[in-house]
Amino acid sequence: MLSFLPGVVILTLTSLLALTSTVILVPVLLVLALIKLLLPIAAVRRLLSRMIILVAETWIGINNLMIRLFTRDQRWEIEGKEHLKRDGWYLVLSNHQSWVDILVLQYVCNQRIPFLKFFIKSQLIWVPFLGLAWWALDFPFMKRYSKEHLEKHPELRGKDVEATRRACQRFAELPVSVMNFVEGTRFTPGKHERQKSPYRHLLKPKVGGVAFVLETMGETLRSIIDITIVYPDGRPTLTDLLSGRVRRVRIHVQRREIPRELLGGNYENDLAVRERFQQWINGIWAEKDRLIGSM
Repeated sequence: MLSFLPGVVILTLTSLLALTSTVILVPVLLVLALIKLLLPIAAVRRLLSRMIILVAETWIGINNLMIRLFTRDQRWEIEGKEHLKRDGWYLVLSNHQSWVDILVLQYVCNQRIPFLKFFIKSQLIWVPFLGLAWWALDFPFMKRYSKEHLEKHPELRGKDVEATRRACQRFAELPVSVMNFVEGTRFTPGKHERQKSPYRHLLKPKVGGVAFVLETMGETLRSIIDITIVYPDGRPTLTDLLSGRVRRVRIHVQRREIPRELLGGNYENDLAVRERFQQWINGIWAEKDRLIGSM
């Protein structure tokens, strides 16, 4: 609608709108979160959780409105929207190429499935406004340790796994969509080369996060929502999106059943369980790689 404006004007307008909505809505989130923290009544806490999610969905809705208003020659093709339903708990998997992926996923999923919650690096809690908003929304903050650090501090071994389990247990309170970028990092040609990835368009999948979610929430999760994102004109940056320069995005949504044989195992300590998980994810990743090539 307003895509005829110069890119610098669009960037200024979208940045101001995003900042304004964040400054207004994050304090509302924090007040509700603090009340929830102080009140021990379960029914009141569930009500406050729903109110917090409603505020967050409103914020995402404003972002989505900006995308529709300012994206030039917008051709966002979404295939498989009929698989998105707000009727239970889901594990959402996606490939990862750009920070824009997060806004694309929110554009596709907002108010179509339960609220998306990501596993976030612990350092990101210090991001102004957003870090506190993620805390208020019960996003799990994950602290990863290098092999060298664990060798010096063996008492920290397994702490990240335990944090994952605690986060998943909190998700049982209300329907939620647990988001996982299986590659663990954004795709770049350099990372692809260093990994010697067997896939043409993807990095090697990291199975541990998916396995721990299924171990903890497997009986609760309804199914898996597998999302594939392709940028036919090249990987965009957030500045490209905010400037209205993202012309085409292709999104494929597929619903997958959770294999029963993957539930109830111990990924960390059982080699057979680990191999089953890896074969399953590798099969999905090979299929996704072919799909990206066709898209």
